[in-house]
Amino acid sequence: MSVLSRVLAVDKKKRLPKLSIQSVTELKGVGPAVADKLAHLGIDSVQDLLFHLPLRYEDRTRRTALGSLRSGQEALVAGQIQASGVRPGRRRSLATVIGDGTGSVTMRQFHFKRAQQENLIRGQWVQCFGQVRIGSAGFELVHPEYQLLQSADGVNVAPTLTPVYPTTQGLGQKTWRHLTRQALEHCLDDVVELLPADLTGLEGLPGLQAALMLVHRPDPDVDAAALAAGTHPAQVRLVFEELLAHQLAVVQRRLEREQSRAPVIDAPQNLWPRLRAVLGFSLTRAQSRVVDEVLSTLAKPRSSLRLIQGDVGCGKTVIAAAAALAAVEAGYQAVIMAPTELLAEQHLNNFERWLRHVDVPLAWLTGRLTAAERRVACQRLATGEAMVGVGTHALFQNDVTYHDLGLVIIDEQHRFGVHQRLALRDKRRVDSEVPHQLVMTATPIPRSLTMALYADMDISLIDEMPPGRQ
Repeated sequence: MSVLSRVLAVDKKKRLPKLSIQSVTELKGVGPAVADKLAHLGIDSVQDLLFHLPLRYEDRTRRTALGSLRSGQEALVAGQIQASGVRPGRRRSLATVIGDGTGSVTMRQFHFKRAQQENLIRGQWVQCFGQVRIGSAGFELVHPEYQLLQSADGVNVAPTLTPVYPTTQGLGQKTWRHLTRQALEHCLDDVVELLPADLTGLEGLPGLQAALMLVHRPDPDVDAAALAAGTHPAQVRLVFEELLAHQLAVVQRRLEREQSRAPVIDAPQNLWPRLRAVLGFSLTRAQSRVVDEVLSTLAKPRSSLRLIQGDVGCGKTVIAAAAALAAVEAGYQAVIMAPTELLAEQHLNNFERWLRHVDVPLAWLTGRLTAAERRVACQRLATGEAMVGVGTHALFQNDVTYHDLGLVIIDEQHRFGVHQRLALRDKRRVDSEVPHQLVMTATPIPRSLTMALYADMDISLIDEMPPGRQ
């Protein structure tokens, strides 16, 4: 049994994870302002927060003697202030020299307040963390995080590696660490493990709770190189979880689509053969194969979604024309939507030239039409006077209706959002049916990746160029 099947077979009665419905506003320190900033990053629930993973880590688990510092090193250091004052120059700065008996380092701040000048005085103990660089007077730390100490023995060494999170303006790293600490301490037990234990054990992967704890709070003796490379088993476990979630969503979308009814569009016996006779060129074997694949799925009463992949110039548009003519001959409308006006105009030129030979009326609809032109185009689509529509996103606007839409063709579909494609699909609601969908792309995607990303689609590959095209 596949991994997908085994996870799908998990007890349907397993409760919905509390974390997915527990708002981050229930955590201390999350008021309306912080909640709004988190929402901009797609974080609304505690579950979202736990899966907002660190970009990198800082090692504050050990203090480094000042005499052993190296340029480029990130280090936690501590010492007694030997001198502090504002240094004039091209860029005015507050320079604080710290010593620990083994050496010294200058803490330099170009942006500072009077209170900092008053606190950073000779004799005061201080610890700071930052990246070491070579300055005019030796090693220095520019704008490090620092903390005043009561004595030489008061150095605060972190118990774990310190995570650094992707953030947005107004959310500092201290806020992220404070929130994830709360989530881990109070909510980690609510994380639901969906993968079978024998599967994670076979792959040598930790459980989900253990993986989350490790990536947010790595022990000092963790394999830091693997963590930095993103190959630690805990990170692999979370990557596996995310990819599996994607695949489950794709499988669910396919199952739902296959349960939807669609109009039966039989292979055309008139319009497409007539067009082929006047095209002036012969289809390649790859084009003919893909035309057969497309027409075969259109003839089924279940909603189809097919991806046609092929290089620029391989002849995808003529396949779209064959599908559109099949829909028209069966009594249904077809629309061809492109992401830009330039690309839509190319389709318009081709379809106008081809459809003229078979007397199929066409409507052109984009955002640049005048109000009068748009009104006429919409009326022709609504009454069925125009059986083929060509245009841009204007085709799925709320005020655009269709007489009987049976086929939606989308070029460069990755440049449209899912909601945009669904909006066009929902233009047909006759007898609870939805239109067939045909999407085209010239973006080269490896076959294995195509199968993973577009597993909810049938895939047709045009792997042959017409004569004279490279």
